[in-house]
Amino acid sequence: MRTYQALSTASVEDLWCKIGDLTDVSWHPLLASTDVPHGLVVKPGLIYRAVTRLSPIPVRIFVERVNPGELLSVRILAIPGVEERVTYQVESTVCGTRVSYSVTLRGWLSPLIWSLTQPYAARVATKLVQAAEQAALSTVPVDARTRSPGNSCFDF
Repeated sequence: MRTYQALSTASVEDLWCKIGDLTDVSWHPLLASTDVPHGLVVKPGLIYRAVTRLSPIPVRIFVERVNPGELLSVRILAIPGVEERVTYQVESTVCGTRVSYSVTLRGWLSPLIWSLTQPYAARVATKLVQAAEQAALSTVPVDARTRSPGNSCFDF
C-alpha cells in the first residue's frame, strides 16, 4: 500500500466535485476517459469502464464505498493476477484541505504493474488539487482574485 497526499486551498466541496465527477478525468495522470454518463452521481455498486493513458484496452472500475465529501474507494479490475484498490480521501485541516490518494496492489503481477504505474500514481493527488484550485479560481469574482491570501496556514 502506498499513500500520496497534497494540501489545497480549494474547499472540500470543490475537491469532492472533482473526485465525484467520474466523467471528467482530464486531470488524472492515469485515466484518459470513462463511459460514465454526465450527471450520474457516484454511488456504491456502480461499475464503469475507463481507458488508461498507458493502454487503449479499457479497464472496469467498481465503486466500493462512498462517503460524500469525504471518501471514495474503488476497485480496478484490469487483468487477472492483480487486484488494485484505490481510495481518495478529503479532509479539512487548519492549513487547508488535504487530499490523500492510496493505492493497494495485490497479486502475483502486482510488482510489474506497480513498476509501470508508480510514476503516474505519485502525481494523482497533486493533479487533483491543481484541477480543483483552477476550477475554483475560474468561479471566483475578479475583484476577489486580486487580493492575495497569505502563504501561511495561520494567516486569517
